[in-house]
Amino acid sequence: MNSFIESVNYFKGNNPEDIVKQYGTPLYVYSEEILRDRMHKVSQVITKYPYTANYSVKANTNVNILKIALEEGLNCDAMSTGEIEMLFKAGFPKERIFFIPNNVASSELKYSIEHEVMTSLDSLSQLELFGQCCNDMNVAPEKRLCAVRINPGVGAGHCEKVVTGGKKTKFGIAEEDIPEIFKITEKYNLTIAGINQHIGSGFMDGQPYLDAVTNFLEIALQFKNLKFIDFGGGYGIPYHKLDDEKDYPMEDFKKKLEPILDNFVSKYGSAPMFKSEPGRYCVAESSVILGRVHATKQNNGHLYAGTDIGMNVLVRPSMYDSWHDVEVLRGGKPVSRDNLIEQNVVGNICESGDILAKERKLPRIETGDLACILDTGAYGWSMCSTYNSRPRPAEVLICKDGTVKQIRRRETIEDLMMLF
Repeated sequence: MNSFIESVNYFKGNNPEDIVKQYGTPLYVYSEEILRDRMHKVSQVITKYPYTANYSVKANTNVNILKIALEEGLNCDAMSTGEIEMLFKAGFPKERIFFIPNNVASSELKYSIEHEVMTSLDSLSQLELFGQCCNDMNVAPEKRLCAVRINPGVGAGHCEKVVTGGKKTKFGIAEEDIPEIFKITEKYNLTIAGINQHIGSGFMDGQPYLDAVTNFLEIALQFKNLKFIDFGGGYGIPYHKLDDEKDYPMEDFKKKLEPILDNFVSKYGSAPMFKSEPGRYCVAESSVILGRVHATKQNNGHLYAGTDIGMNVLVRPSMYDSWHDVEVLRGGKPVSRDNLIEQNVVGNICESGDILAKERKLPRIETGDLACILDTGAYGWSMCSTYNSRPRPAEVLICKDGTVKQIRRRETIEDLMMLF
């Protein structure tokens, strides 16, 4: 593929140079059309049985994006009370929020209990703490509902650091400890309303997920009267678009998933609400980052293009060795990929690991060009930092009608000083 942004008319007729002239660089630029399309797709993964897709808020917490998720009929997962507050601000009712914390203080559990947000407990000790909180708050027996996160014993993901199931992970309660769950729930008069798992993130082969679902449903048979079963998330997206990588095989995945559910429902005698937790799939492809090339040079024969997209703006390449396709824009138009040379696209942070694209075959980059980094909507802005005291970037949304709307203003030095 010569240009992804041209193939999908990403900027809807807007010149990227005009956009950055108004909002500056680096800049996150979202496509409402792509965002809504991906959210709709995940909402239709299961149609035969009760189902909801719970968008994982940690992927992108922008309140304006959460409002779109609400409009598209998604429910949401939250990992902190801060994320719950973001969801409340976006208009989500408590019934459409699932709190899945990890190693939190009693104050966070008491917050979720007070606000009647369904909460999953990640360990036996956290389940015990939840029960103690219910006692401290004199919670009525009929409201002592919770879920537990089970480690299914299998994991998958694009990188070891995003595998969240299996033998070597901090997440979930081991299957052999399930009897202890029932002892704790009896001690505190708790009701297990649901169970959840998560095997990892960013995988493009659906079979490990299907295997994990099959295994998890066998585990579910140990629990009576479940209101819901949450399979977790992890559907990947094609980060190598310019090399014509194929999309996640969603339709094939759905066909293989249904008979697995049929088998479970026949054994269980009823169909609880099934859930999944797509985060990356919902938002990753809906954003690009535009950054200015401020310097080019060679060091010992190695070419470097220095941009203002530092690891403070997009940390994934430095943290996970993640691949993000790069398009070079000149005069607002993609430079042809017919003649490619090896270059390194780097940021402006004082770290040797501040590399966006290492030894990448790209059109020759010139000072003044725009670097357009693809697929940055998931774990992009939400993982930004102010390292080197650089304010975090603005975010804009290209609406379906082509208008450009700011959905988060650029941070300022004055913002950074406000905490002192």
